[in-house]
Amino acid sequence: MQNGTDHKREKFFTPAFQLGLNHVIAFVSSPLISPANSPRHFRERPHGVRPMPIREPKVKYDSPRVKFGSPAVKFGSPVVKPRLSSTWLQKLTHWLLLFFRRRNRVLLLIPFIYVMGTLLYMEGDFAMKFPSFPGRYRPGSVYRSYRVFENLWPEMERADYSSDGVWSGWEYPKEGGGYTPCLNSVYQDPGLPDSNGYILVKANGGLNQQRSTICNAVAVAKLMNATLIVPHFHFNTVWKDPSTFGDIFDEDHFIESLSKQVRILRALPQEMLDRYDNGSMIFKMKVTAWSLPRFYLEEALPVLIEREVVKFSPFANRLAYDGIPTEIQKLRCYSNFVALRFAQPIADMGNMLVSRMKSKCAKMNGNYVAIHLRFEEDMVAFSQCVYDDDEEEKTRLDNTRERDWRGKFTREGRANAPPDEIRRNGKCPLTPVEVGMMLRGMGFDKNTPIYLAAGVIYKGEESMEPLRRMFPYIHSKDTLLSSEEHKQFEGFSSRLAALDYIVCLHSEVFVTTQGGNFPQILMGHRRFLNKGHSRTINPDKRHLVRLLDNPHIEWDIFRKSLTDMRRQSDINGFQLRKPIPVKTDDHFTQPPKASLYTHPAPECLCAEPATSTESTQTLVSEA
Repeated sequence: MQNGTDHKREKFFTPAFQLGLNHVIAFVSSPLISPANSPRHFRERPHGVRPMPIREPKVKYDSPRVKFGSPAVKFGSPVVKPRLSSTWLQKLTHWLLLFFRRRNRVLLLIPFIYVMGTLLYMEGDFAMKFPSFPGRYRPGSVYRSYRVFENLWPEMERADYSSDGVWSGWEYPKEGGGYTPCLNSVYQDPGLPDSNGYILVKANGGLNQQRSTICNAVAVAKLMNATLIVPHFHFNTVWKDPSTFGDIFDEDHFIESLSKQVRILRALPQEMLDRYDNGSMIFKMKVTAWSLPRFYLEEALPVLIEREVVKFSPFANRLAYDGIPTEIQKLRCYSNFVALRFAQPIADMGNMLVSRMKSKCAKMNGNYVAIHLRFEEDMVAFSQCVYDDDEEEKTRLDNTRERDWRGKFTREGRANAPPDEIRRNGKCPLTPVEVGMMLRGMGFDKNTPIYLAAGVIYKGEESMEPLRRMFPYIHSKDTLLSSEEHKQFEGFSSRLAALDYIVCLHSEVFVTTQGGNFPQILMGHRRFLNKGHSRTINPDKRHLVRLLDNPHIEWDIFRKSLTDMRRQSDINGFQLRKPIPVKTDDHFTQPPKASLYTHPAPECLCAEPATSTESTQTLVSEA
């Protein structure tokens, strides 16, 4: 190397790349072979005469003939081929290689070019609009369910149901292999050590998000050996429910049932309130979502010991489901399925609804189907799905989004998925007509009693008419309660959701149509009560939207596909939670694949009977 610059250039390129580059440069820049400078025509000069200067030709020593020799050439001797005149392509290649070799910084432009090319294909203010290709329609992109219903309705009326959907029940629980609650270790704690301080949490969201937050707070208090203050409910602008903890859950039972595991107080002691200016100066600690015990013990606990009181806000999903000690997992299940019991007014009204619903289906031995129908206007607006695809629907849903979420969907930089993609991926709320066709295809006849857990349905009776035509015996809390009974719950969305929760919990069949915390928590609770089986129809919506995209589909094909889908839900009823691996030195983990509150087995449900039959029966009866 002649100078430091050449040394840097040589260091920049890998040996393999440098070797190939040298070969290309040698081939492009080597002079033509002539008798004057050819080694083959070199003549020995007389003594004392200076030999003619000869430029060494640059040859390729890696050719097969050089490496292995040939009959005409000795092994290892170079072979020189006459060089042809350089073409413009060779000259351009030579120039580009030299340019990039001497100006390495130009390579920094490559990421910039890549990013700009990507942005050109992204939808935005400066996006390039490419024409759509003919024949690129993908099944399931457009809502055509009304046309499918009009085509299949005559066949539905004539269909011969050999067995009623409710009476046929579930196959897999009958084959044995059930699970039993195994939470007896919760009762075997030797005692509580001195508390390290007080923790406060704020539970936001709807009823069941608040429920999971409460259970996680109990687990964190146990981990940190802290005293938990009964969680405060955040007033949500969407749910608009001012209820407190005691308005929805039995506060006394909650505190008493967990007294052997965690200290729980209704309010912060007055001395702590006075110290922190009536609570306004309490240190608020931010917690990363899906945090592990290591974070709480190494980061949060020292702060708690120093300050004696800490507030965690927000706290939804702030404790991971993986990498948690088994005894803490059991405590979370116990908190959810046993300690959290609805307040007496809600429990009494819910049990009355269950009794009245069972009396409506006495011919079915008290069995009924509960449907969680999420087709309220706010859910339709939040999903960004398109149904009627007209200007009236667009204006109405845009106004709802702006009213409830104030610019969330229109802020600069937000990338909203197109409606056709959302529908194909099974993310759109099922409409009443789609739910009705699905159940009829699965084998439920028109006499099936149905309880509808829902709010105010989008477009009201216009949306409900096809479902009522397929299932005349539809009931809800609005039809089962008198106006006086219903009046005491009006304006309290979480209390109304609690009534639906109780009725759905005790149904023979539960149907979920749009994910969310309500069905996830409910499925886990049903597994806890039904020997590990959720007894839930959880349809494959990606497959369903493709079936409902064909207005001319035959009834037999449609019915067979839906029967297979119901059988798959039956199989998935027994589903164990699959944990994800967690590194020992991590403070938080990635979002879980499955919630402990949805899949309590194997941590909280055991394949073998619990050690104490009496304790197990008590757990189930209290839940």
